[in-house]
Amino acid sequence: MTIRIVTDSTCDLPTNIINKYGIHVVPLYINTGRQGYLDGVDITRDEFYTRLPDFPEHPTTAVPSIGRFTAAYNTLADEGATEILSIHISAALSGVMDVARVAAESMENVRVTVIDSHQLSLGTGFLVQTAAEMAAAGKSVAEIMAALRSQIERTHVFAALDTLEFLKRSGRMNKYVANFASILQIKPILTMYNGKPGTERVRTRDRAIKRVLEMLDSFGRLEKIAIVHTHATIDRLNEFKEIAAKHLPKVDILIEDITPVIGAHIGPNALGFAIVTAAD
Repeated sequence: MTIRIVTDSTCDLPTNIINKYGIHVVPLYINTGRQGYLDGVDITRDEFYTRLPDFPEHPTTAVPSIGRFTAAYNTLADEGATEILSIHISAALSGVMDVARVAAESMENVRVTVIDSHQLSLGTGFLVQTAAEMAAAGKSVAEIMAALRSQIERTHVFAALDTLEFLKRSGRMNKYVANFASILQIKPILTMYNGKPGTERVRTRDRAIKRVLEMLDSFGRLEKIAIVHTHATIDRLNEFKEIAAKHLPKVDILIEDITPVIGAHIGPNALGFAIVTAAD
């Protein structure tokens, strides 16, 4: 039995992990006016975030076509896959799951199981990595699924936004509310747990960072951790790492730039964490 893993470009896994395990990544679309880009293919993260404040029309995002998923599944089947696990961004945030399911149901030459990560960014990515590692170790689909169900319940992503401007531009927040909140220096903290997005609101950037670190401390022992950000400046990222250092375990920690598919809505300089708490 050969199990292969498919995910989408919101997973934010580093290229070396994707390549090591032969993970197939289906890109989402980023559209600016009449120009469309495949996330991570036609436009780099650096280029996107550099251009973000000045795009003539605010970017929108779109899910891949059914055809892109069937092409991915067929490619892996041709390479010898007998089963495929297709793990994607939470259905609460995107329509990717719906498209993947339709494609999976159409497959006749390989069995495809579509899995809702109930997460975003490296919350999804850590699940994909676990599945790929277990598949490489010869574990069965049943064993992988059990591990993923446990990990989903232990996974949290939370980040402090630097600005409300891009939520306003993307239509995710009423412009009058956003303008008023900006005057008051309101900094939202976005959270994601088990398919349920949430938010907290604090005053000033310093208090937002303090609150994010309080949240990190509240989870106790950690199995996996990453600093996630939306193209934060080097100075701001270094400052955050320095402040966070005493709160972090002495292990290798991923530091990953969040996909533009999410960054288009929350803007640059968001800072936070993706974590998996230790199993009991």
